[in-house]
Amino acid sequence: MKLMTGLILVMILLCSSCGERKSGQVKSPIRVKTEVLTSGGQAGSSSYVGIVEEREATAVSFTSMGVIRRMLVSEGQAVSAGQLLAEMDDTQARNLLSGSEAAMKQANDALERYSQLHESGSLTEAQWVEIESKVAQARSQLAVAQKNLDDCRLKAPVSGIIGRKAMGVGETARPTQAVVTILDISSVKVKVSMPEVELASISANTPTTVRVDAVQKQVSGGLIEKGVVADALTHTYDVRIHVPNADRKLLPGMVASVSFSSASSATDAHFTVPVTAVQRRADGSLFVWTVTDDSTAHRTAVTIGSTVGNRVLLVSGPQSGCRIVTEGYQKLSEGTKVVY
Repeated sequence: MKLMTGLILVMILLCSSCGERKSGQVKSPIRVKTEVLTSGGQAGSSSYVGIVEEREATAVSFTSMGVIRRMLVSEGQAVSAGQLLAEMDDTQARNLLSGSEAAMKQANDALERYSQLHESGSLTEAQWVEIESKVAQARSQLAVAQKNLDDCRLKAPVSGIIGRKAMGVGETARPTQAVVTILDISSVKVKVSMPEVELASISANTPTTVRVDAVQKQVSGGLIEKGVVADALTHTYDVRIHVPNADRKLLPGMVASVSFSSASSATDAHFTVPVTAVQRRADGSLFVWTVTDDSTAHRTAVTIGSTVGNRVLLVSGPQSGCRIVTEGYQKLSEGTKVVY
């Protein structure tokens, strides 16, 4: 009997010790990803990669067909309006001009001779009209021949730089076929592709900062043009920012970094967090998980503002230096220990 009583006491002691170990067991901390709120940062702005474009491109071509005899410019060369760019073989044009000049001289001689007869009444009115018509026809043909000769010389219609030389000496130029392209880079445009969900966040006067590392230049952008036709695959819209370029250092094709300032950047809010970091309670209020110095997670109420890309502006809530949980919050509860 004493033996049985001893065994029962031993079992009771073993069970109580197991229970104590279970009740005292500490849960392992949950691993999360976090970020610290800092003033400035990415709040109120979004950045894109853009490409510098010319303000305007003018394709220059001959108005008649012929073989190019001389090219007087090269790519990248600055030209002024009226400057000679290229010459076409003008042999045929000169021959036509010579024939037209001879016809004009002959018509003027006839007009001079028959004018005396017309004044004396020896020439009928019909004959006189015919002579005047021949003079007018000769004058018209001479003007056409002179223009054909002038058209053998290609001149710059505007000032700019030669962006592309499409033809060379010995090639046959045709009407409307571009020989060179003149680029106006007195100011330039920087083109970026913007997702459709972000297009409404900018206006024609949204402040921008444009940086081009190739020339170590940073300037403030000007007027913004928003495209109205989306790319069928990416659903992005072309946005172009006008940028001054008085020193002509910004060239078409250069890569630029463009930062758009959000209107909300002028408010008291200084932080943004990933949209997915903001959670909603059952009552509809919003919160984020914050981590205190003892690595404990807590719900912190927030008020949010506008969305900038995949981030949202915090109007109220955590302060500078607060650590926010951005990933792994699904397993958290109030007071959960975390590692990051």
